[in-house]
Amino acid sequence: MTILVDQPQFGIEVEEKKVPNSEKDLILDGGFVLPHANTFGHNFRDYDAESERQEGVEIFYKTNHINQSYDFVKKMREEYKKMDKVEMSIWECCELLNEVVDESDPDLDEPQIEHLLQTAEAIRKDYPDEDWLHLTALVHDLGKVLLLPSFGELPQWAVVGDTYPVGCAFDESIVHHKYFKENSDSHNPAYNTKCGVYEEECGLDNVMMSWGHDDYMYLVAKENKSTLPSAGLFIIRYHSFYALHRSGAYKHLMNEEDMENLKWLQIFNKYDLYSKSKVRIDVEKVKPYYLSLIQKYFPAKLRW
Repeated sequence: MTILVDQPQFGIEVEEKKVPNSEKDLILDGGFVLPHANTFGHNFRDYDAESERQEGVEIFYKTNHINQSYDFVKKMREEYKKMDKVEMSIWECCELLNEVVDESDPDLDEPQIEHLLQTAEAIRKDYPDEDWLHLTALVHDLGKVLLLPSFGELPQWAVVGDTYPVGCAFDESIVHHKYFKENSDSHNPAYNTKCGVYEEECGLDNVMMSWGHDDYMYLVAKENKSTLPSAGLFIIRYHSFYALHRSGAYKHLMNEEDMENLKWLQIFNKYDLYSKSKVRIDVEKVKPYYLSLIQKYFPAKLRW
């Protein structure tokens, strides 16, 4: 991985631009070089590429889209908001993630801790003064511990994958949208209109998202009174909301604060997606830095 340290200006969406070299890499304004292919040799987030893993990803999304209903999400939020599963630190949770592989991800089959550190270190190089963003990158996927027995051992379809609002119509930009026809909410007039149970510009805080690791880690941070800024919490909750930050769907539900936070999410997402690689991070070398950030923004022990 090649890293340069020129720093982009705050509030400007990071754009991809071609680099004139034989590898046809992409580069962010901050200098982080983006690989042109994922670890399987395909384009990133290519859900149509022919491979054994791609077939499994489509099966995953079929199950996800059939089962993620408004009532299901409401039940999960009520259950997990109790924070009565485990008590442990952020770093202990990071180490637990070594046991998790995300079956919905067409770009990566490495243990999740590798991805967290790849993302955090790439952002740290380009945004050295935004320590909250470094930590947000480290913790953004910690909710995937929901796959483990002590957290309920939820099925993959209820933990990972792209997220989207429930309680209103499923936008056609959502990956494998065709499977929503088997979701009961698609046939419920209370939930299948553009706004559904919501009002325009109500703010995403008032919208229920499909249940998974994003919403869970957001609840963990909120309930444990993390001092991460609003943009950090926004990134944690919506980093898998590709229908919004890649396709521009559901903006009619956003308020002004959401619009400002979306700028940071679009910056973060480029690093989250394109830092997935076989480049290894020296965990012990970077650990003291991230422990200091954890101490700054989180309590020593959290309820999960």
